[in-house]
This record gives sequence, structure tokens and C-alpha cells, in this order.
Amino acid sequence: MLQTEIRDNILLVKLNRPEKRNALNDATILSIENVFSNIPKGIGCAIIYGEGKHFSAGLDLSELTERDAIEGVHHSRMWHRVLDKIQFGSVPVIALLHGATVGGGLELASACHIRVAEESTFYALPEGQRGIFVGGGASVRVSKLIGMARITDMMLTGRVYKAEEGMMIGLSQYVVGEGEGLDKSIELAQKVASNTGMTNYALMHILPRISEANQDHGMLMESLTAAIAQNTPEAKERLKLFLEGKAKKVGE
Repeated sequence: MLQTEIRDNILLVKLNRPEKRNALNDATILSIENVFSNIPKGIGCAIIYGEGKHFSAGLDLSELTERDAIEGVHHSRMWHRVLDKIQFGSVPVIALLHGATVGGGLELASACHIRVAEESTFYALPEGQRGIFVGGGASVRVSKLIGMARITDMMLTGRVYKAEEGMMIGLSQYVVGEGEGLDKSIELAQKVASNTGMTNYALMHILPRISEANQDHGMLMESLTAAIAQNTPEAKERLKLFLEGKAKKVGE
């Protein structure tokens, strides 16, 4: 279901069901939970990507069983629990996208912190045309990325966004040529992993709360976080090197 590889301090996590367009069944979702609950010590960033022609075509409907309402709630909440392990885990996660990034595949991608899309990437939420509703977090995470009006349109009409348009509306931060995504993702992961642990923790766990707080509470959280971050020994050393002209300047 999943294959993992460590390159220096980067963890590569590969969805490995190419014959199913990397559709996500329960076994794959639970494997994702296991991987992101047990990040090896020393890892500074993770990359998740798909084998074959697609990132993920979404929920594996061939394994969809008939459930009553409460069973359906529990199944949806299982997805929420697992994807929270990515969004609010121990290391930042980059999603490398190509081909279908659809339904549950888009929900998985939206739980990551950075999304790199190759030119073949396309996005859709086809649940509306299949008589169902998103259950893996899209109504929250994708709405925050692109806004309620756009996700409503996607679900009402089956609209498909291609890579460039997807980046313009917020579904990814980068678009690269076909076959260039892994190199770009590793380049970004190395930059992310070089940050201090406190900085990355704040961006993963505190910034999302600040963005949802009222202004007064958000500003207070910012002040507390800034004070804690600048008081760490690593931050003090980095600032010292900068003031001594020994650190790279922005743009170099």
C-alpha cells in the first residue's frame, strides 16, 4: 500500500496502488496513520507522492460498503483522525501531485503544508455526481484553500481544475514540468528541514489557530510564539551569525 524511503533527513512516502490510480482504501489510510504517527527521529520534513500516472483518484469506491448513518460518521471521523496526523504532526509535509488529485486524493493533499503540482495534475470533487458528500475533510480544508464559493461550484457541477488554474486559486503553491516534481519537492523539503524545530512547530500548530482566532487573541498568540521562538538557543545562534554577516541574506 505504502512504500517509505529516507534520504538524509527527508522521509519519502509513496502511495503504491498504481493499478487502482492510487485510490485510497481503509488499509492505505490506516497505513498512512501508522507512518505519520511514527516519524523516525531526525526527520525534518516528509514528502508524500503517488506511483504511476496519478497522485490519487480518491476513495476506492470498489471497497465502499453499505453503512448505516452512525457507521458512516465513524468512517469519516477515522479519515479526519488520520489526516490530522499529517496536518498537525511532528514534521511539515509536502504533497507532490500529478495526474488525478481527486476526491479523497485532494483531501489528502489539502492536509499537507506545501503542494507541488506537475503539469499533468487535475483536481475535482466528484462526490456530488455520485450521490454522496465529502467525508475526509474537504469541506473544511479545501474550503480554506479556495473559498466556499469555489468548492460549492466544484461539488455542484463536477468542475475540474488543471494544474495552472489550480495554483492560481490556491490548490497548490508550485507548478513544475512533468517529471520535475520530486526534485522540486526535495529541494523545498531540504529548506523546510533546515528551519528550527520551533519555527516549524509554530507554522504547523500555532499559525492555523492564529488564522482562526479573533484579532486580539491572534495577536496575543503571535507575541507569545515570537518570544518563545527567539529565546531558543538555535535561534540566538542564527541571529548572531546574521548580525556578524556570516549568514545568507534574502535572495542570495
